[in-house]
Amino acid sequence: MATETITLQIPEILYQRLVNTAHAQRRPIEEVIVHALQVGSPPEWNDVPEEFQADLAALDKLDDNSLWQIVRSHKTAEEMERYNFLLERNSSGNIADAEQLELMKLRHEADLFMLCKAQAAVLLRWRGHYVPIP
Repeated sequence: MATETITLQIPEILYQRLVNTAHAQRRPIEEVIVHALQVGSPPEWNDVPEEFQADLAALDKLDDNSLWQIVRSHKTAEEMERYNFLLERNSSGNIADAEQLELMKLRHEADLFMLCKAQAAVLLRWRGHYVPIP
């Protein structure tokens, strides 16, 4: 296949994401850029709440095995039971102040957990893997 050389100016943040992907996959940056041009740019994370963006951005640097670990991770039964217990107490209006704070913390952790799982799956798909929908 014939190739052409071009000079292209791209935003620093996009360039850094492509570099991170190249490092994570141990592939040349040129190969990652060609792949991006063929299938589109890496999935974005800047449309999620700002409080989660740094965590999602960090996923770009992970290798595929680490991303698969995130995709396959689960909350423990104990974690889910506690969360559901606090949700029920909150909805019935019988929640103490300390429990309310704990629920807020658990809700934040659950949101981050699900966003990271989703972003890891999207990154793996972008990198060419088949990711089944559970």
